[in-house]
Amino acid sequence: MTTPDSVPAVALEPKTKLNGKILKITLAGALVDIGQSLPGVLHISQISDTSINKVEDVLQEGQEVTVWVKRVRKDRVELTMMEPLAYEWKELKPDMVVKGKVTRLESYGAFVDFGAERPGLIHVSELAHGYVKTAGDVVKEGDEVEAKVLDVDRRKRQIRLSIKALQELVDQEEAPEVEHKSRGKRKGKKQDETFEMEEDISNEPEYTAMQIAWQQALERANGKKNIRAKSIKGTSKEQENLYSSTLEKRLPTGG
Repeated sequence: MTTPDSVPAVALEPKTKLNGKILKITLAGALVDIGQSLPGVLHISQISDTSINKVEDVLQEGQEVTVWVKRVRKDRVELTMMEPLAYEWKELKPDMVVKGKVTRLESYGAFVDFGAERPGLIHVSELAHGYVKTAGDVVKEGDEVEAKVLDVDRRKRQIRLSIKALQELVDQEEAPEVEHKSRGKRKGKKQDETFEMEEDISNEPEYTAMQIAWQQALERANGKKNIRAKSIKGTSKEQENLYSSTLEKRLPTGG
């Protein structure tokens, strides 16, 4: 990205891409016109990632070059001709989401270049949910993928990524709906249990008129005042009185 000339040098951010022209070559590097109020300084170590003995072997005065801002000082803008990394080690944190390209496949996983110093590894167990035999079953070289940073080990210079972790985020968003459905099922089950209890109560056997009369006679004979009455099915009140009168004459009253 080329920064307009009107933008003050102090407002330039590191990694900003600029077009410039070599004004002067020195033993330590070169002065570059980047269209800013402050001069651009390109150190010899920032010209190429390979060793350079003389600046003249690579650059010439008046040459157009592409540079990136390394840092902004009070009196100069330090530049580099080596494209900076999208992510420095100190910028990499777990749970970051990055985008990159699959550059190499192994049976145990896939390596993804996402602009860091080292490619990140997506282990086969982190490529997708379920069993994955080899990385090639899910991705191929050149695929653009999005992954979540699981772990960064700067000492070992290792970066572990996961595609499956992003798929889990989608599952979690759907979880409340599933939970709501399960609550509905539990409620229905409770209602069924209540219904079954009501059926059990309603199925309690009812006494006939003869059984009720016999029970009442026995309770009176034993001097009990509380008499339990049950509903009578298919029997008239006259029949009940007849049974009660008959039993009272035949049974002792306890007097």
